[in-house]
Amino acid sequence: MSDTIFSKIIAGEIPAPRVYEDEHCICINDISPQAPTHVLIIPKKPIAKLADAQDEHQALLGHLMLAAGKIARQLGVDDAFRLIVNNGEGAGQTVFHLHLHLLAGKAFAEGSLA
Repeated sequence: MSDTIFSKIIAGEIPAPRVYEDEHCICINDISPQAPTHVLIIPKKPIAKLADAQDEHQALLGHLMLAAGKIARQLGVDDAFRLIVNNGEGAGQTVFHLHLHLLAGKAFAEGSLA
């Protein structure tokens, strides 16, 4: 997998303030927020897209879900937030390094995705 902006941020080559970090992932603010709270949860192990994940990634994928809950609590939005994973260009993925969007701070219409 080629270097992405996320791999460069993880490596410290591009500065980005971290909202959260642990041994498996980082969390940064989205540069084009779609909600008052919009952060990206990025695994340190690069996987291009969710459909590329294998059985060996099961623990990491579960860890990302648990990290999302911790981050939501840290940001004070654990009562209402949305997680989005875009898989592939046709779904809106622009950086091919798996990441979760955590959005909160606005009402989401029933059935809407953003």
